[in-house]
Amino acid sequence: MERVYIFDTTLRDGEQSPGASMNVEEKLRMAQMLERLGVDIIEAGFPISSPGDFESVKLIADKVRGLQVAGLARASFEDIDRAWEALKGGADPRIHTFIATSPIHMKHKLKLTPDQVFEQAVESVKHAVKYTSNVEWSAEDAVRSDVDYLCRIIEAVIDAGAKTVNIPDTVGYAIPNQWGQTIAEIMNRVPNIDKAVVSVHCHNDLGLATANSIVALQAGARQVECTINGIGERAGNTSLEEVVMAMKVRPALLEMETKINTEYLYPASRLVSNITGLPVQPNKAIVGANAFAHEAGIHQDGVLKDKSTYEIMTPESVGIATNDLVLGKHSGRHAFIDKIKRLGYDLEKEQLEVAFSALKELADKKKTIYDEDIEAIIAERILRLPDRFRLVYLNVTSGTVTVPTATVQMEVDGVVRQEAEFGDGPVDAVFSVIKKLTGKKPRLESFNIAAITGGTDAQAEVSVRIEESGVMSNGQASDTDIIVASAKAFVRALNKLEHRKQKTFMAHM
Repeated sequence: MERVYIFDTTLRDGEQSPGASMNVEEKLRMAQMLERLGVDIIEAGFPISSPGDFESVKLIADKVRGLQVAGLARASFEDIDRAWEALKGGADPRIHTFIATSPIHMKHKLKLTPDQVFEQAVESVKHAVKYTSNVEWSAEDAVRSDVDYLCRIIEAVIDAGAKTVNIPDTVGYAIPNQWGQTIAEIMNRVPNIDKAVVSVHCHNDLGLATANSIVALQAGARQVECTINGIGERAGNTSLEEVVMAMKVRPALLEMETKINTEYLYPASRLVSNITGLPVQPNKAIVGANAFAHEAGIHQDGVLKDKSTYEIMTPESVGIATNDLVLGKHSGRHAFIDKIKRLGYDLEKEQLEVAFSALKELADKKKTIYDEDIEAIIAERILRLPDRFRLVYLNVTSGTVTVPTATVQMEVDGVVRQEAEFGDGPVDAVFSVIKKLTGKKPRLESFNIAAITGGTDAQAEVSVRIEESGVMSNGQASDTDIIVASAKAFVRALNKLEHRKQKTFMAHM
């Protein structure tokens, strides 16, 4: 079995999903989950892009020891120096430098000639290897680059010291057959290609990112750059869970393996969703709510007789618990701590106490407690940004013969305020009051409700996306009351919006 390296860029490219900004603490928690998952390399951020990115890359490099931590840098000495400052405390730090190689990018974006790009790529790698031998070089928009030029520049950067060369499909333009041929041509034509690991980074604009990654592996690539849930720019990236499980389910055909602990795939998926506020679509492969659901009678009959009739993998193999009832109001701390660890969370003593108290509160409202309920508690009470806005009190009046009215009390910068407003419906009334109290006027881009578990007492998970002054933000929250969940999600989105606007401002200073 050939070894494939998993390069996870959830914290860098994944965070570039609209509204998916993470704070430093959230990034560290995600990095610790990725370490538990068994990824080989984490791309922790783009250190020169903002003080926040520099801080998060440095913290992750200093704290997470069981894998390589990479920082992204353009092909400039300033970027590379800044990346090394953030990475140098890591166990095995990697500088990942890149430059575009396609005619359209060189002409319109870089405004450089191919010879100038060639020289800049080589010099940037030579500069990076002064700090570390673990240097990766990427040819941005490789799919639209001239293959002759690509082969020549790859040979040169390997000679300059690059130990990994990444061939990205930056805009999701590749078709599997053509992409496989391109990777094979590079493998055959670059004379020193055996001195580097060939990597691919595929985007999903045509829905082909996973397929393109697989054919690249079959053509000789041995590193895949991917994200949890496939999040990322535009339509996202190659989904880590999809490419990993493809190798695990079809070993005889692909003859490749990773060191991923697949039982943490689902917990990692849930953590990304909770932190970013980006819900996982129900029909998402591997980790979606319907991935192991069977409704058709013939399917149900087959699964009851033998699961392998309609399931090519088991829920347990990706970390989905099959036992429905996990905890209740009489459960003790030891059972709760054990469950938290099995779900992939590593909480401090004070955080465990907060979460355990919340469990008891929820158990008074619900008869049954599910894994998803516990994850929602952790997201609500533990994994959250410092709040500028905090919901204190909410009361709503609504009905067929009543004008929907909401009374809301909030803390805004530590000051308690209260207002009431009418609306077209209870959620609209609540959002109107929150806007009035906070002085914000974001546009609501999307609003989604899903039941986390079954039953009439299920918690509702509400996801909202808002936009203000060109800045997007997501908010996600859960409660047994849909209106309360909606208010919490909207407030969380506002807090993230403030954080994201500040981060954008700092990045342009």
